[in-house]
Amino acid sequence: MRRRDFISLVGGAAAWPLPARAQQPMPVIGFLNGASAAGYAFEANTFRQGLKEGGYIEGQNVAIEYRWANDQYDRLAALVDDLVRRRVSVIVANTPANLAAKAATSTIPIVFVTGGDPVQLGLVASLNQPGGNVTGITNLFVEIAPKRLELLHELVPTARVIGLLVNQAGTALAQPQLRATQSAANALGLELQVLNASSERDFDAAFAKLIELRAGGLVISADPIFFNSMEQLANLTVRHSVPAVSPDRKFAAAGGLAGYGADNSEAYRLAGIYAGRVLKGEKPGDLPVQQATKVELYINLKTAKALGITVPLPLSGRADEVFE
Repeated sequence: MRRRDFISLVGGAAAWPLPARAQQPMPVIGFLNGASAAGYAFEANTFRQGLKEGGYIEGQNVAIEYRWANDQYDRLAALVDDLVRRRVSVIVANTPANLAAKAATSTIPIVFVTGGDPVQLGLVASLNQPGGNVTGITNLFVEIAPKRLELLHELVPTARVIGLLVNQAGTALAQPQLRATQSAANALGLELQVLNASSERDFDAAFAKLIELRAGGLVISADPIFFNSMEQLANLTVRHSVPAVSPDRKFAAAGGLAGYGADNSEAYRLAGIYAGRVLKGEKPGDLPVQQATKVELYINLKTAKALGITVPLPLSGRADEVFE
Protein backbone atom coordinates (compact mmCIF):
# COMPACT_ATOMS: atom_id res chain seq x y z
CA MET A 1 0.00 0.00 0.00
CA ARG A 2 1.36 3.42 -0.93
CA ARG A 3 1.92 5.91 1.89
CA ARG A 4 -0.57 8.41 0.38
CA ASP A 5 -3.31 5.77 0.29
CA PHE A 6 -2.61 4.79 3.89
CA ILE A 7 -2.93 8.40 5.11
CA SER A 8 -6.18 8.80 3.16
CA LEU A 9 -7.55 5.62 4.68
CA VAL A 10 -6.70 6.65 8.24
CA GLY A 11 -8.12 10.15 7.72
CA GLY A 12 -11.40 8.81 6.40
CA ALA A 13 -11.82 6.46 9.34
CA ALA A 14 -12.89 9.36 11.54
CA ALA A 15 -16.11 9.63 9.55
CA TRP A 16 -16.97 5.93 9.84
CA PRO A 17 -19.70 4.89 12.31
CA LEU A 18 -18.31 3.42 15.48
CA PRO A 19 -20.87 0.99 16.92
CA ALA A 20 -18.72 0.40 19.97
CA ARG A 21 -18.75 4.08 20.96
CA ALA A 22 -21.32 4.60 23.75
CA GLN A 23 -23.99 7.20 23.00
CA GLN A 24 -24.48 9.98 25.51
CA PRO A 25 -27.75 9.48 27.42
CA MET A 26 -30.50 11.96 26.55
CA PRO A 27 -31.14 14.46 29.38
CA VAL A 28 -34.56 14.23 31.02
CA ILE A 29 -36.68 17.14 32.25
CA GLY A 30 -39.26 16.52 34.94
CA PHE A 31 -42.27 18.75 34.22
CA LEU A 32 -44.27 18.91 37.46
CA ASN A 33 -47.62 20.70 37.56
CA GLY A 34 -50.42 20.89 40.10
CA ALA A 35 -53.14 21.05 37.43
CA SER A 36 -53.90 18.85 34.40
CA ALA A 37 -52.43 18.24 30.97
CA ALA A 38 -55.60 19.55 29.31
CA GLY A 39 -55.70 22.73 31.37
CA TYR A 40 -52.05 23.57 30.75
CA ALA A 41 -51.65 22.33 27.19
CA PHE A 42 -50.90 25.81 25.84
CA GLU A 43 -48.35 26.54 28.56
CA ALA A 44 -46.64 23.19 28.01
CA ASN A 45 -46.38 24.01 24.33
CA THR A 46 -44.80 27.40 24.96
CA PHE A 47 -42.39 25.72 27.39
CA ARG A 48 -41.29 23.45 24.56
CA GLN A 49 -40.91 26.53 22.35
CA GLY A 50 -38.56 28.04 24.91
CA LEU A 51 -36.57 24.81 25.01
CA LYS A 52 -36.30 24.89 21.23
CA GLU A 53 -34.95 28.43 21.37
CA GLY A 54 -32.22 27.04 23.60
CA GLY A 55 -31.41 24.23 21.18
CA TYR A 56 -33.46 21.40 22.71
CA ILE A 57 -36.29 19.53 20.97
CA GLU A 58 -38.38 16.97 22.80
CA GLY A 59 -37.74 13.46 21.50
CA GLN A 60 -34.60 14.48 19.61
CA ASN A 61 -32.07 15.62 22.18
CA VAL A 62 -34.14 15.90 25.35
CA ALA A 63 -36.90 13.85 26.99
CA ILE A 64 -39.68 15.25 29.18
CA GLU A 65 -41.37 13.30 31.96
CA TYR A 66 -44.73 14.97 32.67
CA ARG A 67 -46.29 14.67 36.10
CA TRP A 68 -49.77 16.17 36.67
CA ALA A 69 -51.42 16.37 40.10
CA ASN A 70 -54.84 17.06 38.52
CA ASP A 71 -55.67 19.63 41.22
CA GLN A 72 -54.86 17.15 44.01
CA TYR A 73 -52.02 18.98 45.72
CA ASP A 74 -51.55 16.22 48.27
CA ARG A 75 -50.14 14.09 45.42
CA LEU A 76 -47.29 16.49 44.67
CA ALA A 77 -44.83 15.04 47.19
CA ALA A 78 -45.16 11.55 45.72
CA LEU A 79 -44.90 12.86 42.15
CA VAL A 80 -41.72 14.79 42.82
CA ASP A 81 -40.22 11.87 44.75
CA ASP A 82 -40.71 9.76 41.62
CA LEU A 83 -38.84 12.32 39.53
CA VAL A 84 -36.02 12.44 42.08
CA ARG A 85 -35.71 8.63 42.02
CA ARG A 86 -35.49 8.78 38.22
CA ARG A 87 -32.63 11.28 38.60
CA VAL A 88 -34.01 13.72 36.06
CA SER A 89 -31.62 16.44 34.87
CA VAL A 90 -33.85 19.36 35.90
CA ILE A 91 -37.33 19.83 37.39
CA VAL A 92 -39.69 22.52 36.05
CA ALA A 93 -42.62 23.22 38.37
CA ASN A 94 -45.39 25.72 39.09
CA THR A 95 -46.79 26.78 42.48
CA PRO A 96 -47.24 24.88 44.77
CA ALA A 97 -45.43 22.05 42.94
CA ASN A 98 -42.18 24.03 43.09
CA LEU A 99 -42.35 24.11 46.89
CA ALA A 100 -42.70 20.33 46.94
CA ALA A 101 -39.73 20.04 44.57
CA LYS A 102 -37.52 22.27 46.71
CA ALA A 103 -38.42 20.24 49.79
CA ALA A 104 -37.53 17.01 48.01
CA THR A 105 -34.09 17.79 46.58
CA SER A 106 -31.18 20.16 47.12
CA THR A 107 -29.12 18.76 44.24
CA ILE A 108 -31.36 18.44 41.16
CA PRO A 109 -31.73 21.86 39.46
CA ILE A 110 -35.23 23.38 39.74
CA VAL A 111 -36.75 26.00 37.45
CA PHE A 112 -39.97 27.40 38.91
CA VAL A 113 -42.89 29.37 37.54
CA THR A 114 -44.75 31.27 40.24
CA GLY A 115 -47.15 34.15 40.65
CA GLY A 116 -45.99 34.75 44.21
CA ASP A 117 -42.87 36.32 45.67
CA PRO A 118 -40.20 33.58 45.40
CA VAL A 119 -38.21 35.09 48.30
CA GLN A 120 -41.23 35.16 50.63
CA LEU A 121 -42.15 31.66 49.50
CA GLY A 122 -38.68 30.47 50.47
CA LEU A 123 -37.76 29.33 46.97
CA VAL A 124 -34.67 31.55 46.63
CA ALA A 125 -32.46 33.70 48.82
CA SER A 126 -32.76 36.72 46.53
CA LEU A 127 -33.94 37.56 43.03
CA ASN A 128 -30.53 38.58 41.69
CA GLN A 129 -28.60 35.77 43.35
CA PRO A 130 -30.97 32.86 43.94
CA GLY A 131 -28.27 30.55 45.30
CA GLY A 132 -28.64 26.80 45.76
CA ASN A 133 -30.30 24.67 43.11
CA VAL A 134 -33.32 26.87 42.32
CA THR A 135 -34.16 29.72 39.95
CA GLY A 136 -37.12 30.58 37.77
CA ILE A 137 -39.74 32.93 36.45
CA THR A 138 -42.23 35.11 38.31
CA ASN A 139 -45.59 36.23 36.97
CA LEU A 140 -47.59 39.29 37.99
CA PHE A 141 -50.43 37.31 39.61
CA VAL A 142 -50.31 39.02 42.99
CA GLU A 143 -49.29 42.48 41.77
CA ILE A 144 -52.27 42.83 39.45
CA ALA A 145 -54.84 41.11 41.68
CA PRO A 146 -56.29 44.50 42.76
CA LYS A 147 -56.59 45.53 39.10
CA ARG A 148 -59.17 42.80 38.48
CA LEU A 149 -61.37 44.27 41.20
CA GLU A 150 -60.86 47.77 39.80
CA LEU A 151 -61.79 46.53 36.32
CA LEU A 152 -64.99 44.91 37.63
CA HIS A 153 -65.83 48.11 39.50
CA GLU A 154 -65.39 50.07 36.27
CA LEU A 155 -67.72 47.69 34.44
CA VAL A 156 -70.32 47.44 37.24
CA PRO A 157 -69.95 50.67 39.26
CA THR A 158 -73.25 50.19 41.14
CA ALA A 159 -72.23 46.83 42.68
CA ARG A 160 -71.30 47.27 46.35
CA VAL A 161 -70.82 43.60 47.32
CA ILE A 162 -68.20 41.65 45.36
CA GLY A 163 -67.24 37.99 45.73
CA LEU A 164 -63.62 36.85 45.56
CA LEU A 165 -63.07 33.21 44.61
CA VAL A 166 -59.88 31.81 46.14
CA ASN A 167 -58.35 28.41 46.78
CA GLN A 168 -57.50 28.53 50.48
CA ALA A 169 -55.69 25.19 50.14
CA GLY A 170 -53.23 26.90 47.81
CA THR A 171 -52.12 29.47 50.38
CA ALA A 172 -48.91 30.30 48.50
CA LEU A 173 -50.99 32.31 46.03
CA ALA A 174 -54.32 32.71 47.80
CA GLN A 175 -53.32 34.78 50.82
CA PRO A 176 -51.22 37.44 49.03
CA GLN A 177 -53.97 37.92 46.43
CA LEU A 178 -56.62 38.09 49.14
CA ARG A 179 -54.71 40.76 51.06
CA ALA A 180 -54.07 42.84 47.93
CA THR A 181 -57.69 42.60 46.76
CA GLN A 182 -59.06 43.40 50.22
CA SER A 183 -56.91 46.53 50.34
CA ALA A 184 -58.30 47.62 46.96
CA ALA A 185 -61.86 46.91 48.11
CA ASN A 186 -61.35 49.09 51.19
CA ALA A 187 -60.04 51.92 49.02
CA LEU A 188 -63.07 51.66 46.71
CA GLY A 189 -65.57 51.37 49.55
CA LEU A 190 -66.64 47.87 48.50
CA GLU A 191 -67.62 44.89 50.63
CA LEU A 192 -65.50 41.86 49.68
CA GLN A 193 -66.90 38.40 50.39
CA VAL A 194 -64.41 35.53 50.20
CA LEU A 195 -65.58 32.32 48.57
CA ASN A 196 -63.39 29.23 48.87
CA ALA A 197 -63.02 26.45 46.30
CA SER A 198 -60.29 23.83 46.56
CA SER A 199 -61.55 21.72 43.66
CA GLU A 200 -64.17 21.74 40.91
CA ARG A 201 -66.55 20.01 43.33
CA ASP A 202 -66.69 23.24 45.36
CA PHE A 203 -67.74 25.52 42.49
CA ASP A 204 -71.50 25.02 42.74
CA ALA A 205 -71.51 25.71 46.48
CA ALA A 206 -69.38 28.82 45.98
CA PHE A 207 -71.80 30.20 43.39
CA ALA A 208 -74.79 29.34 45.58
CA LYS A 209 -73.17 31.39 48.36
CA LEU A 210 -72.48 34.22 45.90
CA ILE A 211 -76.17 34.37 44.93
CA GLU A 212 -77.23 34.16 48.57
CA LEU A 213 -75.05 37.19 49.37
CA ARG A 214 -76.64 39.07 46.45
CA ALA A 215 -73.20 40.00 45.26
CA GLY A 216 -73.05 42.29 42.25
CA GLY A 217 -70.00 40.63 40.74
CA LEU A 218 -67.21 38.11 41.12
CA VAL A 219 -63.42 38.29 40.93
CA ILE A 220 -61.63 34.99 40.30
CA SER A 221 -58.11 34.83 41.69
CA ALA A 222 -55.14 33.22 39.97
CA ASP A 223 -54.71 29.57 40.92
CA PRO A 224 -53.80 26.41 38.94
CA ILE A 225 -57.17 24.86 39.82
CA PHE A 226 -59.02 27.85 38.39
CA PHE A 227 -56.81 28.05 35.30
CA ASN A 228 -57.64 24.39 34.80
CA SER A 229 -61.40 25.08 34.92
CA MET A 230 -61.90 28.42 33.18
CA GLU A 231 -64.58 27.18 30.79
CA GLN A 232 -66.57 25.63 33.64
CA LEU A 233 -66.30 28.83 35.68
CA ALA A 234 -67.36 30.92 32.68
CA ASN A 235 -70.40 28.70 32.16
CA LEU A 236 -71.39 29.14 35.81
CA THR A 237 -71.18 32.93 35.55
CA VAL A 238 -73.36 32.83 32.44
CA ARG A 239 -75.88 30.49 34.07
CA HIS A 240 -76.19 32.71 37.14
CA SER A 241 -75.88 36.02 35.21
CA VAL A 242 -72.89 37.13 37.28
CA PRO A 243 -70.51 39.79 35.97
CA ALA A 244 -67.06 38.33 36.59
CA VAL A 245 -63.40 39.01 35.88
CA SER A 246 -60.82 36.23 35.82
CA PRO A 247 -57.05 36.20 35.21
CA ASP A 248 -57.27 34.26 31.93
CA ARG A 249 -58.22 34.63 28.26
CA LYS A 250 -60.02 31.27 28.17
CA PHE A 251 -62.60 32.65 30.61
CA ALA A 252 -63.66 35.52 28.33
CA ALA A 253 -63.52 33.30 25.24
CA ALA A 254 -65.92 30.84 26.92
CA GLY A 255 -68.48 33.52 27.81
CA GLY A 256 -67.16 35.15 30.96
CA LEU A 257 -67.35 38.93 31.06
CA ALA A 258 -63.64 39.74 31.14
CA GLY A 259 -60.17 38.33 31.61
CA TYR A 260 -57.26 40.36 32.94
CA GLY A 261 -53.99 38.83 33.92
CA ALA A 262 -50.37 38.03 33.31
CA ASP A 263 -49.49 36.08 30.18
CA ASN A 264 -48.84 32.69 31.74
CA SER A 265 -47.65 31.21 28.45
CA GLU A 266 -44.82 33.76 28.23
CA ALA A 267 -43.63 32.71 31.69
CA TYR A 268 -43.45 29.08 30.56
CA ARG A 269 -41.53 30.04 27.41
CA LEU A 270 -38.96 31.80 29.58
CA ALA A 271 -38.85 28.74 31.85
CA GLY A 272 -38.07 26.62 28.80
CA ILE A 273 -35.15 28.89 27.93
CA TYR A 274 -33.82 28.67 31.49
CA ALA A 275 -34.19 24.88 31.53
CA GLY A 276 -32.10 24.73 28.35
CA ARG A 277 -29.39 26.88 29.92
CA VAL A 278 -29.30 24.61 32.95
CA LEU A 279 -28.99 21.55 30.70
CA LYS A 280 -25.97 23.20 29.08
CA GLY A 281 -24.26 23.43 32.44
CA GLU A 282 -25.21 26.78 33.95
CA LYS A 283 -25.95 26.71 37.68
CA PRO A 284 -29.49 27.71 38.73
CA GLY A 285 -28.14 29.67 41.68
CA ASP A 286 -26.22 31.93 39.27
CA LEU A 287 -29.26 32.68 37.06
CA PRO A 288 -31.27 35.70 38.31
CA VAL A 289 -35.00 35.22 38.71
CA GLN A 290 -36.78 36.68 35.68
CA GLN A 291 -40.17 38.38 35.63
CA ALA A 292 -42.69 37.90 32.85
CA THR A 293 -44.19 41.37 32.54
CA LYS A 294 -46.76 40.97 29.76
CA VAL A 295 -50.34 41.64 30.94
CA GLU A 296 -53.41 41.10 28.75
CA LEU A 297 -57.04 42.29 28.82
CA TYR A 298 -59.93 40.40 27.21
CA ILE A 299 -63.56 41.52 27.10
CA ASN A 300 -66.65 39.64 25.94
CA LEU A 301 -68.99 42.29 24.52
CA LYS A 302 -71.72 39.74 23.85
CA THR A 303 -71.80 38.80 27.52
CA ALA A 304 -71.70 42.47 28.55
CA LYS A 305 -74.74 43.16 26.39
CA ALA A 306 -76.61 40.17 27.85
CA LEU A 307 -75.88 41.49 31.36
CA GLY A 308 -76.97 45.02 30.46
CA ILE A 309 -73.45 46.38 30.87
CA THR A 310 -72.14 49.19 28.71
CA VAL A 311 -68.40 48.80 28.22
CA PRO A 312 -66.71 52.21 28.08
CA LEU A 313 -65.05 52.79 24.71
CA PRO A 314 -61.64 53.60 26.24
CA LEU A 315 -61.76 50.27 28.07
CA SER A 316 -62.66 48.19 25.02
CA GLY A 317 -60.00 50.12 23.10
CA ARG A 318 -57.36 48.96 25.59
CA ALA A 319 -58.36 45.31 25.23
CA ASP A 320 -55.92 42.91 23.61
CA GLU A 321 -58.90 40.96 22.25
CA VAL A 322 -62.66 41.57 22.16
CA PHE A 323 -65.19 38.76 21.78
CA GLU A 324 -68.45 39.74 20.02
